[in-house]
Amino acid sequence: MKTIKKLIKYIGAIIIIGLIIALFCPTWTSHIKGDNSISALEQVEINGSNHEIMIRGTDKDNPVIIFVHGGPGCSEIPYAEKYQDLLETKFTVVNYDQRASGKSYHFFEDYSNLSSDLLVEDLLALTDYISERLGKEKVILIGHSYGTYIGTQAAHKAPNKYEAYIGIGQMSNQVESEIESLNYVINQARKAGNTDDVLYLQGLTEKIEKGDMFTPRNSVMKYDGSVRLIDNPDGDNLGILLSSEYNLLDLIRYNCGVSYSQKVLVEDIFINPLPTIVKKLELPFYFVMGKHDYMTTSNQAKKYFDMIEANKKEFIAFEQSAHYPQFEEKEEFYEWMCDTFLK
Repeated sequence: MKTIKKLIKYIGAIIIIGLIIALFCPTWTSHIKGDNSISALEQVEINGSNHEIMIRGTDKDNPVIIFVHGGPGCSEIPYAEKYQDLLETKFTVVNYDQRASGKSYHFFEDYSNLSSDLLVEDLLALTDYISERLGKEKVILIGHSYGTYIGTQAAHKAPNKYEAYIGIGQMSNQVESEIESLNYVINQARKAGNTDDVLYLQGLTEKIEKGDMFTPRNSVMKYDGSVRLIDNPDGDNLGILLSSEYNLLDLIRYNCGVSYSQKVLVEDIFINPLPTIVKKLELPFYFVMGKHDYMTTSNQAKKYFDMIEANKKEFIAFEQSAHYPQFEEKEEFYEWMCDTFLK
């Protein structure tokens, strides 16, 4: 009995030590070989708040991309390296955790002023910092999902800072997008014979039509409206914890940030949809959409694309993808980026 008690204490001590190590272990992004390469993961003060920034590329002289993650609150730093390896050979890619997201969530910071407008100002300030640090007059701006809500407004406010704007999983009239999404998952559930899902989703119709909620994202994922060619990368707690860029404390920050950011920021998407805010862009812009995207539907993105005034614009459809064409068809996306910006 004493031996068993000692063994239990020993195992308990190992677990506690392991948790402490996981909680505070150093984080890093993998090294990129080359005399002029860059692979940095660091905290930088931007617009009065510390932001986590990851910069990766084989040659700092290459064109620079700033990537604005979605959510709200869903950092892409923990898995970005897995999907942007090809881009890093021809571009320098900057990922950052937005204010109150991921490693940029600080437990004792006052976020009472958090808003989409503030995130736009943060992005503009970050752009100035990156442009100066890497010696670029202009950079390429890419927004993904909710990041397009921030990125489109930044491109509208300061087109002189950017070579082009790319919206992936572009937001538009979000109420109409959610209605399309709801109809899609109901039809898919009906085809699959899932009567309980059909009844549950039909019961949400009124709330979704009023702009009171999203179509449940677990339902969109269940019926392949989120990803098709990869596993869904967002919210994968184990994957985040196993990445070199995040430790256990960062995972806790991530989940706190998602909870807070979505509570504060989601309403604005419905009350102030992008088509009422940005109707003209004074720089080249591109919407890159997965044909099977029912998180931010391709149909609504195309309607928004058609109404925006611009000297140069292009709508690109990826036939096999849903909400993550830059990851699901990363080779094709890389080739498109090279053809568009390097030739």
